[in-house]
Amino acid sequence: MNLQNIGVIGAGTMGNGIAQVCAVAGFNVTLIDISESALQKALATVGKNLDRQIAKETLTEAQKLDALARIRTSTDYSSLHNVQLVIEAATENLDLKLRVLQQIVAQVSAECVIASNTSSLSITQLAASVSQPERFIGLHFFNPVPVMGLIEVIRGLQTSDATHALALDMATTLGKTAITAGNRPGFVVNRILVPMINEAILVFQEGLASADDIDAGMRLGCNQPIGPLALADLIGLDTVLAILEAFYDGFNDSKYRPAPLLKEMVAAGYLGRKTGRGFHAYA
Repeated sequence: MNLQNIGVIGAGTMGNGIAQVCAVAGFNVTLIDISESALQKALATVGKNLDRQIAKETLTEAQKLDALARIRTSTDYSSLHNVQLVIEAATENLDLKLRVLQQIVAQVSAECVIASNTSSLSITQLAASVSQPERFIGLHFFNPVPVMGLIEVIRGLQTSDATHALALDMATTLGKTAITAGNRPGFVVNRILVPMINEAILVFQEGLASADDIDAGMRLGCNQPIGPLALADLIGLDTVLAILEAFYDGFNDSKYRPAPLLKEMVAAGYLGRKTGRGFHAYA
């Protein structure tokens, strides 16, 4: 397949980032969201991100304009009629993703590859909701998408070799490194990372150290670029909680039980950077 047209579902942080890198790489992008205001906000975010690249001299003004011209927005799933690959980037919630996938399947061709940008959910389970599940695959991008160099490519039980090859080729075109992971909760990166974040939250919850000291300890003692609590704030505490709950349900192992403080903070609406307050405060 000569991949040219890509659909992205969801104009939030991940969706607009995916749309941006696809457009910069030369793909025509159809960005879908139920909210017109969310779509306009996404385009504004992409524009600002591209301006940063221009300031760093990694992009020209002409390239920015070309990329923006390749992004088409719509609130109507029928706009996906000519895409060859759809990347679902809805919130990490199984029921929501299944509903979105049903709307995608109703509009795209039988040959269209369908991918989910899930960070923890079963690709095989998601694929079961799609006709021709061999065309379904996981594409886990990392936040912020334009900056992070990795994509996890996750094969479900029925994912075909052709679908897998297309995903790897697309990642290369985007300038990303792809690693292939098996279909287990959290795949590779989050399986290792998120329990570490949860342990850092437990250390903070028990009063063993302040949030600043926990993060400084891991940055300076383990050579990590960002501390685990600051990283949780960046990811979004609601997303961290959703991943841990998926682990806990999927593995039935108490080591993945979410820290009570994490659940309490999410219930209070303290979700990290996006709300201005998490383990750290943000202006």
